[in-house]
Amino acid sequence: QVRLVESGGGLVQAGGSLRLSCAASGRTFSNYAMGWFRQAPGKEREFVVAISWRGASTYAADSMEGRFTISRDKAKNTVYLQMNSLKPEDTAIYYCAADSLAFRLVVSLSPEAYGYWGQGTPVTVSS
Repeated sequence: QVRLVESGGGLVQAGGSLRLSCAASGRTFSNYAMGWFRQAPGKEREFVVAISWRGASTYAADSMEGRFTISRDKAKNTVYLQMNSLKPEDTAIYYCAADSLAFRLVVSLSPEAYGYWGQGTPVTVSS
């Protein structure tokens, strides 16, 4: 059974940092792009960051550029999201996702391209 399990969420003050982890099991995702998405109450799920299957390219949403960083450890089958300079508007459930297609040449920023999802981990940023 394929599973993506996020951890590391919690409560943090504005300006603080958190590091989320996403551990995959049931299969290896070494050849798949990985992404993080988030969903705030009453809002649509939105793209946060993504990393190519090689790990050489990363992408971030404009509002998170320079603050959020994605990385991966293929040996551990784990993806990380480092979040710095957090703002109250970053409060959301954060989801890890794996691409449906291996070796995708262009990383997709759309959640529709991702076929595997974790259960999410909540992040709350207080002002």
